Amino acid sequence: MRYVTSEEMRRLDREAQEKFGISSLVLMENAGRAVFEAARSMLACKKEKKVLCVCGKGNNGGDGFVAARHLINNGFETEIFLTGDPKNLKGDAKINYDILGKMQARLESLRKKRDFDNFSESLSKSHLAIDALLGTGISGEVKEPLAKVITLMNRSKKPILAVDTPSGLDTTEGKARGRCIKAAKTVTFAFPKTGFIKNDGPDKIGELIVADISLPIIRLFHPNF
Repeated sequence: MRYVTSEEMRRLDREAQEKFGISSLVLMENAGRAVFEAARSMLACKKEKKVLCVCGKGNNGGDGFVAARHLINNGFETEIFLTGDPKNLKGDAKINYDILGKMQARLESLRKKRDFDNFSESLSKSHLAIDALLGTGISGEVKEPLAKVITLMNRSKKPILAVDTPSGLDTTEGKARGRCIKAAKTVTFAFPKTGFIKNDGPDKIGELIVADISLPIIRLFHPNF
């Protein structure tokens, strides 16, 4: 199996859009759908199926919004927490957040102390937590309030499904950048990342699922195929 660095993955994403005309919104939809399928499988044997989805403001959060939409559409009780102000969302992430708003989904923001109290309560009642905070582009140490969110999730002992990578993990070097999610399962997209088999990576990713999100992989690696 081929492993790629975070920079190689960004290049593949970019080329899929620029050379093949695959919309970033399509890629996000496919990614979020793959996360939903993994979540549904993790909850299959549980009588109660309450999901808490925690999203950052970037594309990783956007993948989480898509997964949350599919969970809601399939009858799962789902609550979505966004770290920060919804006004700061942009691009595809904003589009998918706005869809959830129009669906009257349970959307919360994590900005004030009482928001974290609500988050802790919801986390304690959940049967699965989805980590869609930080993707493969992390640089530097995880800062607050994300560090606090990660700590609360890990301490909850709830099974955590990580979107693309456990938040806080350097996906090239496999080093935890301060606080890092310890996932029960990770759904990564197109290729596993080199950091998953280095340093802290094996301890953080849990069971790994590599999901096809419709990147034209053969042609990206072999243009003359």
